[in-house]
Amino acid sequence: MAIIRWDPFREMTQVQNQFNRLVDQVWNNRQESWLPAVDVFDRKDAVVLKAEIAGMDPDEIEIEVEDNVLTIKGERKFEEQVEDERYYRVERRFGSFQRSLALPQGVKPDEIQAGYEDGILTVTVPKAEEEKPRRIEVKAKKTVQATKAEG
Repeated sequence: MAIIRWDPFREMTQVQNQFNRLVDQVWNNRQESWLPAVDVFDRKDAVVLKAEIAGMDPDEIEIEVEDNVLTIKGERKFEEQVEDERYYRVERRFGSFQRSLALPQGVKPDEIQAGYEDGILTVTVPKAEEEKPRRIEVKAKKTVQATKAEG
């Protein structure tokens, strides 16, 4: 007997998956959507986003920025054919996806770069240079009375 670590969300995920399958059957087997896992972290010079989207062609990934919201869209297609479609288990997610993330203030959306390697999409959003405080000289006006009193 194998010992399995208890995950309180496993049952909820299973119920959600069963519900999604039921909805798919009702709606003529439309493709179900999924959400890739995403990590977002802050570097000194940029905000970096890494999304796990293995098995996709980079040409089929769309990245857009509008109103300081970064959106990643795509579709992972189910292409494997198994004779008589006798699956024991299908756990990989297929279909279209869309993730939208608000970008922090002080970034340069026009200079965003993206790369795809080993199933990981990396999006780098450069930060704008911080404006350094500048000292403003306060000039005192000499009044006419002070000038006469000195003389």
